[in-house]
Amino acid sequence: MVGGWWLVTANCDRSTWYTNDQPPTSSTMLSALYTLCTTLVRFVARVAPDREGKIWQSLRARRGIRQRYAAWGAAHRDPARSLLWVHAPSVGEGLQARPVLELLRAAHPRLQLAYTYFSPSAERFARSLGVDFTDYLPFDTPGDARAVLDALRPRALVYSKLDVWPMFTREAARRGVRLGLISATLAEDSGRRSRAVASLLRAAYARLDAVGAIDAEDAARLVSLGVRERVMQVTGDTRYDQVWARAQHTDPGGALLAPLASLRPTLVAGSTWPADEAVLLEAWRTVRAAVPDARLIIAPHEPKPSHLRPIERWAVGERLSLARLGDPRAAVADVVLVDRVGVLGELYALATAAFVGGGFHDAGLHSVLEPAAFGAPVAFGPRCERSRDARLLRQAGGGVSTDTAGALGAGLVLWFSNDPARRTAGDAALGVVRDGLGAADRSARLVGALLDAGDHPGVRASR
Repeated sequence: MVGGWWLVTANCDRSTWYTNDQPPTSSTMLSALYTLCTTLVRFVARVAPDREGKIWQSLRARRGIRQRYAAWGAAHRDPARSLLWVHAPSVGEGLQARPVLELLRAAHPRLQLAYTYFSPSAERFARSLGVDFTDYLPFDTPGDARAVLDALRPRALVYSKLDVWPMFTREAARRGVRLGLISATLAEDSGRRSRAVASLLRAAYARLDAVGAIDAEDAARLVSLGVRERVMQVTGDTRYDQVWARAQHTDPGGALLAPLASLRPTLVAGSTWPADEAVLLEAWRTVRAAVPDARLIIAPHEPKPSHLRPIERWAVGERLSLARLGDPRAAVADVVLVDRVGVLGELYALATAAFVGGGFHDAGLHSVLEPAAFGAPVAFGPRCERSRDARLLRQAGGGVSTDTAGALGAGLVLWFSNDPARRTAGDAALGVVRDGLGAADRSARLVGALLDAGDHPGVRASR
């Protein structure tokens, strides 16, 4: 039951929640079944065991959640100030929302900001935003939606990138809360476009008052799913502004980067999985044979001991010196192993070239924009078809997709040994990021218009 609910309520792109060959056709039946599932799992959360894993952690985190919202609302909600509620399911979507939140805070200093998330991985990130209130999104049931809206009393509810929750959207619309979606995207093969899921979500998409899509193709697909054409804009992807700002504010002389400064050709491999490393580490033999002083900085996606130890054993077998990040020997080591999270975005500043993981793993490709923002050419594996950013990098000549260790090694050798080729590719990668700038400003204006438009919440007619 828990696993099934996770697929339903996470609006999963790769799965559908029904098992019959022919999905139900009645949206009323789907809505009722959806509400039944979320209500049952709400009960499961009350008795969820203390097991490891994101699903169990997510369930336990929602115990007493209505009371937490109500307590904050009673103590801190200022009825004389408007409140903007932004929801971003995980860290990636949160990074897209952050520059918009910062711009709105600066433009509307009296505005109260609430930020919710779905995944446990976003809990630490949410605390870094400096908003007035943050917590997990409760279950998408009518009762939870009404309780949250009673506590927050938002003027607008804005989703980031993907998730549009049917019950929260319906109940917010009934109260006259303005509804928006920023950095909106919908892949061509998205599960949201299947008959059953589209039927379930269509009413929610149709209730949105303003949508900023990342490009025209995504805008067209969202309209086909129910978004009204007159509320649709193409505003771009705010991640470009986010990675650019981080790159511009990275300090090469800071405590993280200064000890690692080197003239050695350096590959920064970020967010790698074992499947990526199997190819990358084999390719590294080719690189070292051609460029003996080449250095590898590798940051596994999950820096657990079980993930780090095989890399350490590999370095010993290859007779390469290895040091963990923060070890004084890291400055001269052949391999620097990053055993913490939250620093990769700055480590790309050291890259002569970058390798981004996920392209050989089922999870899909991770962010190729972070290294591109530093002007580093980017290599990645073949599972990149769902990444718009990877496609743009390849088209511009700032990134390459490889499916074998031989091809990866040859490409890295070219970048390490041919300065004009590397500079050309790096400039192309940087150009892709620069071309995407401005989305945060456009998205902030879209949300600002939502806050300024219409009557106050609770006055407008139900939708």
